Amino acid sequence: MSKKNPKALTVERTPDQTSEQAAAEVAVNPAMNAAFVVDTYQSNILGDDVDTDALVATLRASMDKSAAGDLSGLEAMLIGQATALQTIFVSLAKRAHHQQYQRHLEAFLGLALKAQAQSRATIQAVIDLKFPRQATFVKQANIAHGPQQVNNGQSIGGDNVRALENQTEQIEVLEGLAHGGKEVDTRATAEAARGNPAVEALAASHRPKSAAGKAASARNAYKGGHTVKLRRLIVKLNGLLREQRQSLDDGGIMVSIYTTSVR
Repeated sequence: MSKKNPKALTVERTPDQTSEQAAAEVAVNPAMNAAFVVDTYQSNILGDDVDTDALVATLRASMDKSAAGDLSGLEAMLIGQATALQTIFVSLAKRAHHQQYQRHLEAFLGLALKAQAQSRATIQAVIDLKFPRQATFVKQANIAHGPQQVNNGQSIGGDNVRALENQTEQIEVLEGLAHGGKEVDTRATAEAARGNPAVEALAASHRPKSAAGKAASARNAYKGGHTVKLRRLIVKLNGLLREQRQSLDDGGIMVSIYTTSVR
């Protein structure tokens, strides 16, 4: 009788399945996928004699226990990983201490701290697995960056009732408008009041009516000030420069004279 190949995988096929369907089911089976990865990376630990069928059966049993609520296997695995990562951290930290060059020291110490961080994260995963965090349902969250007043559970009476009725009436009006109703103004006519005399309208202005008064008022208008006067002087200067250039050109002298301008 020939010895069974430990790497041979037994694939079970139901009568209504084709070979292609059975192979596709193996390709997506979680236990078989995990068995392939474990078998690839454990060869330098246990050798090549690990039976693939036995490995798949062990993984399926562990998955069934987890599905039934028994997480002891996962807890043991996480504790083992945390311990192994702690061992890696100690080993790399010791090697970093013996380095003579700064670059090598930083390389080993960086890897050591990464292993330490992974070990801490694994320990936190064990704690969350053993003691799950309780979900908190908050009925009301009041968040403000300044003074805040929150009234919970107060009885409604007096002015509060009238304010609530007014609010309800406004909501009904808005709902009526949304469904094609007519606009209703529920507000009372506001009375005129001298709220702020400093910003009240000025008294009626008295404009000049005679020709002399209008002429005097026109002279008070803003006419541009010094800018207008400067522009007029520049126009005159440019005219003089053009005349001088023309006279020099007529005498056979080539002279370039630049005109100026103001904005």
